[in-house]
Amino acid sequence: MSNPLQSDSIENILQKLPPEAKSWAESLPWNQRRYVLSLCHLLCAASPDVQAEFLDEYTANGLISKLIENHEIRQKVKLNLDRFQITTELTENVLRSYIRQFYIHSAQDSRRKPDLILESALRVVASTEERNHILNYVLGFEIIKVLFRMSWLQHERLYRLQRNQEEFITLYLKPIQQTHRLNQIIVPKDQKLFFARRDYYVQQPDISEKKLVALAIATFTTEVISSFGFSVIRHPDAIAFDHDYIFDVDVEAAFQ
Repeated sequence: MSNPLQSDSIENILQKLPPEAKSWAESLPWNQRRYVLSLCHLLCAASPDVQAEFLDEYTANGLISKLIENHEIRQKVKLNLDRFQITTELTENVLRSYIRQFYIHSAQDSRRKPDLILESALRVVASTEERNHILNYVLGFEIIKVLFRMSWLQHERLYRLQRNQEEFITLYLKPIQQTHRLNQIIVPKDQKLFFARRDYYVQQPDISEKKLVALAIATFTTEVISSFGFSVIRHPDAIAFDHDYIFDVDVEAAFQ
């Protein structure tokens, strides 16, 4: 199978660049073009993790400034963080950490699609809409962390609030509970019952922040998490959330 780039002329490849990038590439003298080619070769030959580290160092400062400038989306993210009673502040340090995490997460996803991380980085750098993708990812990931730290009783209370309960269970709760099982965080005594009156059902997961991030990345793709965040930003009622009801300590009432 031939390389798709081989069928493209140089002009066709350049046409795929943003106009400013095309003009810049065409204006470079030969010695500087060699530098660009060397960089392209090294980056494409690197492992996904190395690509993620390089892209983080190379793009983070510019992306942070662009994300901070987007007051509208940042405000929507903040309002939803407050709604879920999440205390994370969208500071420069937090955004920098999430940009790095986004690239690393994309690198892990790219084990199935090796060129995914480079394509993702190019889209994020070139497009305002794609940069919003990172803010969607931040919100989605913060909510996923909340779900990971819920007991299965709290999961049940949460899913009861949703309009599309089966979809919510399938997309989010079942993968999280499966990860709980696989990592011995919660060990159900009756594997056949999704919800049952057992000690494990009311057990609050004890997960460190570092392990929580690793488990969330292993359980969900960047696309699932970003789409989750986007749906919450776009529709305030996409995920119904009643903190007092979900986290009510009256366990016995749940089994009556």
